[in-house]
Amino acid sequence: MDIFLKTIGSINDETRLKILHFIDVNGEVCVCDIEKSFEMIQSRISRHLKILKDAGFLKVDRRGRWAYYSIRKPLDQFRQSILKEISCLDMNIPLLNKSCKVG
Repeated sequence: MDIFLKTIGSINDETRLKILHFIDVNGEVCVCDIEKSFEMIQSRISRHLKILKDAGFLKVDRRGRWAYYSIRKPLDQFRQSILKEISCLDMNIPLLNKSCKVG
């Protein structure tokens, strides 16, 4: 029941819904690109990402000093249905604004 409650709690925030949809639309993105796109400070973005990761939506791939987030695969039916519902919401997400230098 703990993971169910974490999942429900994680989507009870407009910013997290937008971040989740943003990652779903753009695929794997660096945390610095999420910060730049959402114009938010790193600590706030990281907190939202941790909540979404702990709820089973995201996976993180650390490469050197960068952390890349993507939708966890395979994703169970419950979380897939949540992502589908989020995609139907009328919300504006920012365009991907890349700021990380690869390499």
